Amino acid sequence: MADEMVRRRDAAQATLNRFKDVPLRLGRNDCVRMAAYHLRKLGHRVKLPASGSYASAKAGKKLLAAMGHADLAAAVDAHGLERIPPAAAVVGDIVMLPGEEGLGALCVAMGNGRVVGYHQDARGAVVMQPTEFEAAWRA
Repeated sequence: MADEMVRRRDAAQATLNRFKDVPLRLGRNDCVRMAAYHLRKLGHRVKLPASGSYASAKAGKKLLAAMGHADLAAAVDAHGLERIPPAAAVVGDIVMLPGEEGLGALCVAMGNGRVVGYHQDARGAVVMQPTEFEAAWRA
């Protein structure tokens, strides 16, 4: 168990390091790409559309629908991750916060209720203490 938590911590830190100075750019550097990077660090196989295949929330929603997903949460569910209550998230789990146009925003749990994700007031991904959650998955 201790080794697993170290592995999860290291993957979460690698995700923060990779995205902290990278500006949000939908379809190229966004919450979906960040969550996929993190899941790959944990050994999951993640399929994503080609980089640049969407550049707006509206185009992202259209692409999700074309892939057969009602929303972003359904796309995460399709990868076989177990849904958990957001309050049960531990370091390395995937958490969804409210996002623009009802899409939600994927983040990575960092521990103590904090997550790393994109925020409209920050240059790159940042560690935040959210007050509202939509869903969570055990990574």
